[in-house]
Amino acid sequence: MRRLIVIGGGHAGIEASAAAARMGCDVIMITLSRNKIGEMSCNPAIGGVGKGQIVKEIDILGGIMAQAIDRTGIQFRKLNSSRGCSVISSRSQADRYLYQKWMQNRIETYCNIKILEDEVESICVKNNRVNGVETVRNGFIKADAVVVTTGTFLKGLMHQGEKKIQGGRYSEPPANNLSNNLLDLGFELIRLKTGTPPRLLKSSINFDGLIKVPPDKTIEPFSFWSRSVNLPQIDCYLTATNDSVHDIILKNRERSPIFNGQIQACGPRYCPSIEDKVFRFSNKTSHQIFLEPEGLDSDIIYPNGISTSLPIEVQDQFIRLIPGLSDVKIVRYGYAVEYDAIKPTQLKQSLEAKHIEGVFFAGQINGTSGYEEAAGQGIIAGINAALYLKGEPPFVLKRNEAYIAVMIDDLTSLGVEEPYRMFTSRVEYRLSIREDNAFVRLGEYAIKLGLLPEQKRVTLEKALQSYHFLKSNANKLKVDISGESMNLEKAAKRADIEFKYGEYAFNFGVEEKVLRAVVNDIKLSGYLARQHREISWLERVESIKLPKELDYSQIPGLRREFVEKLSKIRPETLGQVARMPGVTPSTIVTLELYIKKKNESKQVSYC
Repeated sequence: MRRLIVIGGGHAGIEASAAAARMGCDVIMITLSRNKIGEMSCNPAIGGVGKGQIVKEIDILGGIMAQAIDRTGIQFRKLNSSRGCSVISSRSQADRYLYQKWMQNRIETYCNIKILEDEVESICVKNNRVNGVETVRNGFIKADAVVVTTGTFLKGLMHQGEKKIQGGRYSEPPANNLSNNLLDLGFELIRLKTGTPPRLLKSSINFDGLIKVPPDKTIEPFSFWSRSVNLPQIDCYLTATNDSVHDIILKNRERSPIFNGQIQACGPRYCPSIEDKVFRFSNKTSHQIFLEPEGLDSDIIYPNGISTSLPIEVQDQFIRLIPGLSDVKIVRYGYAVEYDAIKPTQLKQSLEAKHIEGVFFAGQINGTSGYEEAAGQGIIAGINAALYLKGEPPFVLKRNEAYIAVMIDDLTSLGVEEPYRMFTSRVEYRLSIREDNAFVRLGEYAIKLGLLPEQKRVTLEKALQSYHFLKSNANKLKVDISGESMNLEKAAKRADIEFKYGEYAFNFGVEEKVLRAVVNDIKLSGYLARQHREISWLERVESIKLPKELDYSQIPGLRREFVEKLSKIRPETLGQVARMPGVTPSTIVTLELYIKKKNESKQVSYC
């Protein structure tokens, strides 16, 4: 059996290992510590705006993140519920300890995944093809493919004011040698930054007067296959900063590593530190802070919204000026971490390196932030590594098929200058790729790729049959609305009625989630028809493959700036070119005509 090595046991490494194992590969997961597999390094939550959609997609492709949060979630909420089905996103607080243990136990159930505690010093390459890795304790380990999921550990450097500590995570050492090896192998690296807030002792917080944020009354599990959520549900609380807090931060500007030049790397735009918020949005008098419990039996609170790298004595000052926290005990202080990542434009859309066969990358090493983004890349990298080992074509989703596809296409086509975070606003076709229809969009792929065990496959096939039956018979099937009988299609389009999903699903003999996907399709049918016309154009340009050896300097009429950009990035399709910043319609036409003319004397090449 051909062997795959996965470097790292975080969210990307877990999904990559599990996906490849489900497809029959022999997997070795190499991680610095077995006990750290599945750790939630920062926020103890899964999902959120744009992120919830990714988790649902991972789930349909056989991934395990959704099942993990269903087993360990302690506060489930639907975000954007009032804004329409296309942007509704699921989110849940997790019991941090239970989540990590569940993930570790699940990985250990795979008989073809071996966990090895070690550090990878280098990836070994022969004739532009990977042939193994060199480790600190076990020496050379042969491999036919490698997935790199190193998170924030490559030359990780943590900052607390003037204090600098080498490490990729609190109390964990960095991985320095692999960074140098990647440079030697011809990869361009970039420096990025992320951060985490202090951890607070729950029993020292005064919750009186703070705004309670309860869980949803009706809980919908993340996983398509979960029937219920069994853990008790808890409240979170909302507080905020104030002028006094801001004054302390402003007075200590020169002690902030992100403003005094100590940190050179770019941080996440959409998850900034509290000092970044105070300086960037000086007109705002307060910033929200969510106080999130880390577990049912934990006395630790995660204050979501005050990530910081200020010195610990400054953290002591400003945190105690926040309502509810005047007598708080700080269990662990916040810090920022700088780390190396690769330029993701060096990857194919399969997440395989363009210049070295059999090496795949996933997670924060590709310039993303967040557990969900990492896991989404991980499952695609794991699938494609398995297909590579089998000698089969790669699995590449289109932008109109999945949030995961949008993310990967953005990374590989546009690159990053700061940690990438998924939002619904990044997705052009979000009416078509919603949370509720992930099983319709990706179910057939999961079945074809063999990503599901028998019982799940049968359940999914039944759901797809029910979906297509309801969709094709919507103008015939009858429902009763306040004593009036009408067909399903008409009822779904009525905005003035409350649709009884549970009752109607029971009458039709289908699951409620299947009926909901059909009804949403009907409600959006006019908009979807318009969107499908746009998708047809997208699919046409995506089908035009650009030869790997194409000399852009020889294309008449192509501007010099585009020649340089295209020669460096080497896009795989014309569709990728169309999404590059500054590319004009005339550039697309010029390239398309040139490719067609070039292939008239040879052979037209399509994906």
